[in-house]
Amino acid sequence: MYRGSRLHAAHLAGWICLAVLLTSSAAAEAAPDDLAQLLKHADSIKSADHVKFINDLKHLDAESARLTPRQHQYFSYLKAWQAAYAGDYGSAIPQLDAVIAGPGDASVRFRAGVTEVNVFANASRNTDAYARLNQLLDLMPQVSDADTRLEGISVAALLYDEAGQDDLALAYSQQVITTAGNGTTVCKGYYLKINSLSNSGKLTLSDSTVQDGLDVCTKANEPIFANLIRADVAKLDIQQGRSDDAIQLLRSNYGEVEGTHYRPLSSKIDSTLAQAYWKSGDIKQAQHFAQSAIDAAVKNEYTEPLVGAYEVLYLAAQKQGDYQAALTWHEKYAAADKGYLSDVSARALAYQMVHQQVAQKKAQIATLSQKNQVLKLQQDVAKQNMIVVRLGIALLLVILGSIILYAVRTKRSQVKFQKLARRDGLTEIANRQYFIECAQAELAYCRKSMRDASVIAIDLDHFKQINDNHGHAAGDAALKAAVAACQKHLRSVDIFGRLGGEEFGILLPDCVPERAVDIAEAMRGEVAAIAGAQGGTGFPVTASFGVTAARWAGYDLVHLLAQADSALYQAKREGRDRVVLHGAPAVAPAGPPPGVEERRHAAT
Repeated sequence: MYRGSRLHAAHLAGWICLAVLLTSSAAAEAAPDDLAQLLKHADSIKSADHVKFINDLKHLDAESARLTPRQHQYFSYLKAWQAAYAGDYGSAIPQLDAVIAGPGDASVRFRAGVTEVNVFANASRNTDAYARLNQLLDLMPQVSDADTRLEGISVAALLYDEAGQDDLALAYSQQVITTAGNGTTVCKGYYLKINSLSNSGKLTLSDSTVQDGLDVCTKANEPIFANLIRADVAKLDIQQGRSDDAIQLLRSNYGEVEGTHYRPLSSKIDSTLAQAYWKSGDIKQAQHFAQSAIDAAVKNEYTEPLVGAYEVLYLAAQKQGDYQAALTWHEKYAAADKGYLSDVSARALAYQMVHQQVAQKKAQIATLSQKNQVLKLQQDVAKQNMIVVRLGIALLLVILGSIILYAVRTKRSQVKFQKLARRDGLTEIANRQYFIECAQAELAYCRKSMRDASVIAIDLDHFKQINDNHGHAAGDAALKAAVAACQKHLRSVDIFGRLGGEEFGILLPDCVPERAVDIAEAMRGEVAAIAGAQGGTGFPVTASFGVTAARWAGYDLVHLLAQADSALYQAKREGRDRVVLHGAPAVAPAGPPPGVEERRHAAT
């Protein structure tokens, strides 16, 4: 599950990746030069020397009466940035909104928007984050300052990495490296690229990118980014059995980490050290750094370092024979892991939802453009009416007939395109966009009528091995056979869609979770029997199922799919080829609950 590791790395770098020099015209006002220079100085050191940055803000606050309107806008942005740095998102968001909505320098407003994207991401307001990102990318051509545009490119690389869009993340981070005009921005680009390579499993210690990034960040005096890169290197060392190398790397720069006073970075470094010491057999040091990682973690947030720290403490207590402590740490580890995986799924799903909404809006704009073209054509025809009259009734009839024929053909093309756009070309079930549209509409009706609704998430097990061992044609046959097996247990009102690759989703209106589990179990059996069926695949095919219901997640499709996906991950971890009900201590016995009509009958 590489998506899980990328979420914390991106979350940790979050908003701090915005530390580039502002070269806008904010200092062009007729205010005293000392305040103009102090604003620029504070901006340039806010991540490199945060203690001095705080002192600069205090000085500026004392002299705020002397600031010009544009300088006051600049100062307001820096104060909002500091609130975000301190994790005070409740204060940071309204301050950023005020800068974005206010008058003044367009570059400062753009930077405030970039910062707000990161705040939304860190506060798990994922849909808001990706929606704001799309707005910023659309506005980027209007921003004249190159460094300011690079902030937008950087945050795009960051959020695309969170969503698992590796190619986009690498492309944007490489653009930062090759076009940046100062060392701080180049350093940031190297971190984003190395982090994306690490999360996608493509990072190697022989890659010159690692050393180049460390050299640039050291020269630019950017300790946060330099140590984030070292954390990725240490993580790779641990994975490849070089725990001692990871310890030496992180301990030799530990004082520098403490000097940043940035708790998420300290939590990540301490958690990585705890895992390295555990692998090397030093239980005492592993426990010490695991507890330090927990103490430094941002409160009420589930992160990868927090999960790793709880796991080390659980394993250490278990090995020492302290089973009461082991049980306590395991409960915290399980809760953090569950919350973390749910956040991973929610971020990926939010990206897909916003991506689909943007695509839908673009399609609507294209449709309106076509309608405008038709209207323009009609206007042109009207202008030619006088000529048509002179040519006679016969010529008029020919023109009208041509227009009618064009309209009929256009309508037929639109109907055909609409049908193709709604269905998955391989399985003939609803595609992602149409599934989301139908499911949202049905959930709105269920909410209004207070009806139950359940969601099932399905993922074929080891699908890549099927493609590798038997070919893509066999993989396609397995997908079609699995869909057909599942459809045997669905009604005409149930909504079945392909969400991508080997992943599927089902919305069951008016269905209690116990019945949904029963249906999912029946589907699992049907899928497992594909190989031996007449005309079957000839090779094993199994699937894992995650189930949730509106009574727990509400009627919001994002939350329902995130919970179902979380249950699906649990099914994968427990061995695949099974059904897991989200949030339930045990699966209810087969059969409908009292008072609920039997659900399982063939689709009509």
